[in-house]
Amino acid sequence: MEKKRILYISQEITPYLPESEMSEIARFLPQGVQEKGREIRTFMPRYGCVNERRNQLHEVIRLSGMNLVINDTDHPLIIKVASIQAARMQVYFIDNEDYFQRKAVLTDENGKEFADNDERAIFFARGVLETVIKLRWAPDIIHCHGWLTSLVPLYIKKYYYNDPLFKESKVVYSTYNDDFKEPLDKTFSEKLLLEGITADDVAGLKDPNYLNVNKMAIDYSDAVIQGTESINPAVKDYINESGKLFLDYQPKESYIDAYNEFYEKV
Repeated sequence: MEKKRILYISQEITPYLPESEMSEIARFLPQGVQEKGREIRTFMPRYGCVNERRNQLHEVIRLSGMNLVINDTDHPLIIKVASIQAARMQVYFIDNEDYFQRKAVLTDENGKEFADNDERAIFFARGVLETVIKLRWAPDIIHCHGWLTSLVPLYIKKYYYNDPLFKESKVVYSTYNDDFKEPLDKTFSEKLLLEGITADDVAGLKDPNYLNVNKMAIDYSDAVIQGTESINPAVKDYINESGKLFLDYQPKESYIDAYNEFYEKV
C-alpha cells in the first residue's frame, strides 16, 4: 500500500452532529482506515450547535490567526480540535464568528437555507487547506464528503496545485442525498476567482444550483464515490457520463474495506 496519508474533509461528523449516513461514514471511515495502517487527518466546520464543553473542543493557537479574504472582506480563521478517545483520532474544526456561530448547520429553524452558504463553503474549503499547509502534512488522498466540501477539488487543481504539499494529492469526492433546494448566491462564481482560477474554470456555476455545484466537484476530482444508496438522479447521470473512476454505494458492513481498496486505484 503506497498511499499512506488520507485527509478527510466532511460536512458533518457524529458525535458532534446527529447521526446520518454521512456523519457516520465520516466518523468511522477514518478510524477504520487508520487501523489499517494509514495516517489520517479529519476536518469539519465548527457549527454553533456543536457543544464545545461536552465535546472538549479547544483552540489550537499556533494554527489560528490567519485571515481569509472572501468577497473583499477579511474573515479570521480559528482552528479548534477535539479527540474521539475510542478511535484514537483527532477532529479539527474550522471556525469563524461570521459563518459558524449560529446554532444551526446549513438551514435555519424553518428549514430555509442560509443566504451565505456559498461563502461558508469557500471559507471551509480554504480554511482546511491553509491549515494543512500550516501542519506541513502532505496528503496522498483528499477525501471530501458532502456538497459543502465541493470546492476542495477546484482549489487543489487550480489554486494550490503549485504547493509542494498538494503536488501529488488525488481528490476523491463522495456524493450524498444532501440536496439544497434554493440556488446559492448568484455571485458565487465571482467570489471564487483567485490567482489561477479564471471565470472559465467556474463558468458552470453561473447558475449555482445543487447539480452544477456537484458537477464542478466531479470535474476537478480524480475519483467519485456514491456515499448514500440514493443520490440526485441528475448527479448520478453526470458521474456515469464523466468517465471518472467510480465506486458505487457500499453497504455499512463492507464500505471501510471497499473504500480502502479503492484508494489504491486512485
